[in-house]
Amino acid sequence: MKRATAWLVGCLVVVQATASVRGAGPDLLIADFEGKDYGAWKATGEAFGPGPAQGTLPGQMEVSGYEGRGLVNSYYQGDKTTGTLTSPAFRIERRYINFLIGGGMHPGKACINLLVDGKVVRTATGPNDRPGGTERLDWQWWDVSDLAGREAVIQIVDQATGGWGHINIDHIVQSDQKRGAAPAERQLTVEGRWLLLPVKNNVRTTWMRLSVDGQTVREFEIELAGDQPDLWVATDVGPWKGRTLKIEVDRLPFGSKGLERIGQSNAIPGGTALYHEALRPQFHFSPAWGWTNDPNGLVYYDGEYHLFFQHNPYGVKWGNMTWGHAVSRDLVHWQELGDAIHPDALGTIFSGSAVVDHRNTAGFQTGKEKPIVCIYTSAGGTNRASAGQPFTQSIAYSNDRGRTWTKYPGNPVLKHIAGSNRDPKVFWHEPSRQWVMALYLDGPRYALFASPDLKRWDRLCDISEVGGTECPDLFELPVDGDKANTRWVFWAGNGNYLVGRFDGKSFAKESGPHPSKFGANDYAAQTYSDIPAEDGRRIQLSWMSGGNYPGMPFNQQMTVPRVLTLRTTAEGIRLFMEPVKELEQLRGKQYAWKDLALAPGNDPLAKVPGELFDMFAEIDPGDAKQVTFDLRGAKVEYTPAEKRLTALGRAAPLEPEGGKITLRMLVDRTSVEVFANGGRVQMASCFLPEKQKGLSLRAAGGTAKVVSLRVWEMRSIWPTN
Repeated sequence: MKRATAWLVGCLVVVQATASVRGAGPDLLIADFEGKDYGAWKATGEAFGPGPAQGTLPGQMEVSGYEGRGLVNSYYQGDKTTGTLTSPAFRIERRYINFLIGGGMHPGKACINLLVDGKVVRTATGPNDRPGGTERLDWQWWDVSDLAGREAVIQIVDQATGGWGHINIDHIVQSDQKRGAAPAERQLTVEGRWLLLPVKNNVRTTWMRLSVDGQTVREFEIELAGDQPDLWVATDVGPWKGRTLKIEVDRLPFGSKGLERIGQSNAIPGGTALYHEALRPQFHFSPAWGWTNDPNGLVYYDGEYHLFFQHNPYGVKWGNMTWGHAVSRDLVHWQELGDAIHPDALGTIFSGSAVVDHRNTAGFQTGKEKPIVCIYTSAGGTNRASAGQPFTQSIAYSNDRGRTWTKYPGNPVLKHIAGSNRDPKVFWHEPSRQWVMALYLDGPRYALFASPDLKRWDRLCDISEVGGTECPDLFELPVDGDKANTRWVFWAGNGNYLVGRFDGKSFAKESGPHPSKFGANDYAAQTYSDIPAEDGRRIQLSWMSGGNYPGMPFNQQMTVPRVLTLRTTAEGIRLFMEPVKELEQLRGKQYAWKDLALAPGNDPLAKVPGELFDMFAEIDPGDAKQVTFDLRGAKVEYTPAEKRLTALGRAAPLEPEGGKITLRMLVDRTSVEVFANGGRVQMASCFLPEKQKGLSLRAAGGTAKVVSLRVWEMRSIWPTN
């Protein structure tokens, strides 16, 4: 709570004390901005409004970290307004001036200044100079001991009009103690597997270093909670059990208990609620905690499907790119094994792939197990340890079924080529007896490389016609199931693909680029390597990018695994996508209808309960102008006159086959995936369900015929804790 003072005029306290700066006197409040107006402070322009803001202003991200009810917030009417706010003169009578500050980093334009004799002698800005960031205020301080006894004025300035063109200030106080953030450390003996770290969303990040015997074992950025955390995250410190772990941070805000709160456990955070939170997908993969994006390293080995994924283990925002790791025996139920590959001096760990080195070409095998080798981008310059490094390609290997990982000491195996070259997708090409890598370069350019041993790579050819960037893939498929007639598919991160031929040296395009996806949330897909020949499927997984999971300890999810096939259509050879058959094991109670006239007002789904569904519909649109499924607030609509399928606002062309359309729809808590006409059209989209809303199916403007409709309630893939 802020100290009340009988002589506060508006929001200003003029210091009347006469204590020497050299003495340890009580704090002297200059201003706390708790009044209805600015009192004796003088405002110019419009940026500061008619008085102190009561927190967050319209259109602004949540403002936090201020004290009491009011603060200076120059976001009044947005970043376009400008102005100044100037205090009356006061005498400097303590060693430090402390203040809470947030907003933009625009020196001289969005700042707080200390003026003596009309000249700026101290200045400070907020922390934000790029999109994103946080509106949280943190303590800063000025050492003013050399100005003892001088008369001064504080001026808060907003002359910036672009992004983050505002400044937030609160609780300006003279003190003989500084309240700003400062480096801090703590030591503890490792007793549990997991180091538990408290996180507070939307606070300024802290750089944390973990070391054992003077050797750094982890370095990362974290929104360290100084008070009550929003969530707990964890990092595996089991390898150092019984040893002393040193925890260092580059800035610990004044009064923060962040380091004190760090704990240990042999259980991951989340307790009985883990994987069963209100917005947790129940049959789509999401990590126990933290951010996730691209699926990486999809590989099958000896009964296990491995899923690596881009992971921020230390918060729910993108950052600290690390390879998380999970395994499954059925492509449905997943077990997380902990993070596999951590950032190092070459950079954070961006996307890539994995293979089983059956022939031990790299020479990594030490026992009976075949080595699994991960090929990934070392993203130089994305962490402090890699400052000045470029993006390069590296490898790591495991000889124990992917449970532990060793980075190759000769990394990087492919040095910088161009731009932010990244996302290597590697496979064994049997006809040419070599490893082949597809790599994104920059702009619209990709390249193929070849290697005998995963360590030495030579450039084969360039590809620049796919109309996408990032996350390439290259794979062979039979056309219409005929193994004697195959084509190669070159895939880009946005889902565009080329159809052509590959001879081990160059890719020759025959058609494309073609779109493969039409939903709102589908990016950076990758296919599995080393699927057994007797299975023969090309299985793909994708990131459902851009979902929204407020209040959850995780952020983002994957699609369900899907099977890719090439089929001949009237337009030529095209990709089809369908969910893997393994998902059917989750089906529970079934509801079914046949040959049902769907007239306006007739809704067969009105009384179907639940929130998780697998649905199949075969529909003759008849003379209806529109047929609409409402799936807990997510709409899937077919418009016959335009031959258009729309899912959650995104549209795709859909030609009836034999006068009918078919729809397979997978409805999870926060997502809908639609596969139309046997996978000719695929749409993956995220949504937030509407409360108290179930399923419905309606026709408008005429009568449609439901040839067949089956709905299965779906079970969760997660264990009951």
